[in-house]
Amino acid sequence: MNATPPLQQATLGGGCFWCLQPLFRALRGVHDAVAGYAGGRTPSPTYEQVCSGFTGHAEVVQVTFDPDVLPYRALLEVFFDSHDPTTRNRQGADVGTQYRSIILYHDPQQEQTARQLIESLNRQNVFGKPIVTELQPLAGFYPAEDYHQDYYLKNPHAGYCQMVIRPKVAKFKQHFGEWMKPESGL
Repeated sequence: MNATPPLQQATLGGGCFWCLQPLFRALRGVHDAVAGYAGGRTPSPTYEQVCSGFTGHAEVVQVTFDPDVLPYRALLEVFFDSHDPTTRNRQGADVGTQYRSIILYHDPQQEQTARQLIESLNRQNVFGKPIVTELQPLAGFYPAEDYHQDYYLKNPHAGYCQMVIRPKVAKFKQHFGEWMKPESGL
């Protein structure tokens, strides 16, 4: 009898978690994608506390995935393609440390994979500027409030969803459409 390989987790922040969660959730091999907070020092922060900038946390998505279907490096490729990793503490009009680009690695192998990919992207000058994505070990993850979970799928006609998230979804479909689950809802 073949044993099922264990699922892995990745914790990634690339600006507003509303933008990243639907993309990750749509990928084949992803079992869950939870919006939350990580990378700071305040235990169990609220959205308001994180928005203050004093907790040190970033808005992140914790992705549970099957590495046999979606390797960690492929997940990172989607991550880097879905935001601007060259701007410190901002994504578009969203400004503050909570919107920084960050990879919170779960083990040394994830750290090594992330460092190698960043070096490769910088060497190829993919973004025209150096990547400023922070790398740090995951010390804790705190799920965001329920109203933040699956925000885009629940509120597709909201202004932010139309103006900011929809173009990211279109780009994602163009670049990674073959990786999408047919039932993704995007």
